[in-house]
This record gives sequence, structure tokens and C-alpha cells, in this order.
Amino acid sequence: MIDAVDQAAGLSPDDTLFSARRFRPEFVEGAEICRLSVLQPDNNQGLDADLRLALALRIAALNADSALVEQYRAQLDALTPAPELLALAAGETPHAEPLATLARHADKITLTPSEAVESDITRLTAVGLSTPQIVALSELIAFVNFQSKVATGLRLMRSA
Repeated sequence: MIDAVDQAAGLSPDDTLFSARRFRPEFVEGAEICRLSVLQPDNNQGLDADLRLALALRIAALNADSALVEQYRAQLDALTPAPELLALAAGETPHAEPLATLARHADKITLTPSEAVESDITRLTAVGLSTPQIVALSELIAFVNFQSKVATGLRLMRSA
């Protein structure tokens, strides 16, 4: 089965790297379970699928990962999101809260994670996010960045 990481890396079942990934099936399965849990959780904590996908698309674009951008754009478009979520996904910083703070937070954690400080969490709380929502947001940001790094590494290995 081709998973989202294989797809983002451009791997197919006849690729050596596809087979090599399966030497550790727990990592392949774990990444897919994680993807589903951050994008389509049983309890979305009030962070709807279209918001999650808009943020995932934004993060993929910040990573300049065209394959992931394409994947997330197709998934987001299938939900016919509101214009403000399309703007968020396109890299614009919305004027309305909490989207403005979510955008700045996702950008900061993606581009300059070493600059993250406690007050970043305070800002999320100040715009109405609960602790479970902040955890869910953090998991989403971490996963999409992880997914991009793994896919990029596999693409580099494939081109070598």
C-alpha cells in the first residue's frame, strides 16, 4: 500500500526505497496513523478538517514541498473551504482572530522553531484556544514538518 509519505516522495512499489521503508513497517504504519490522527481525528477538539488542511497546506508551502502542497490542496479543495481558510492556506495572514494568531504560530514553529517561547502559547490561549486545541495544533504543525522532512530525504536518496 502506498502511504502519504510514499506519495509525497514519489515512491512506487517497484522502487527500492519503497521496499526499504517496509523493513521497519512500524514506522510506515506509525506515520500513517499519526497523519490520520492530526488531520482526521475522532475528536477534532473544535479544529475542523478544513482548518487543519489549510494549516497543513500553509506549512507544506513554507517547506517549499510542492508534492505535499499538491496533496493538501486537493484534500482542502474537496471540502470547499471558506475564503478565509483559502487565504490562510495561501500564506496570507488573516486579520480576524483566531486565524491570525494561528497563522503566525504555524509560520514561527515551521520557519524558526528555536525562537518559540512560552508567550507564544499564551497568545494562543488569549485568542480562545483551549489546552487540548493547542496540543492538537502542535501535533499538526510537528507532523506536517516531519512529513516534509522525511519526504525530502527520500527524494534526495532516490536521486542519488
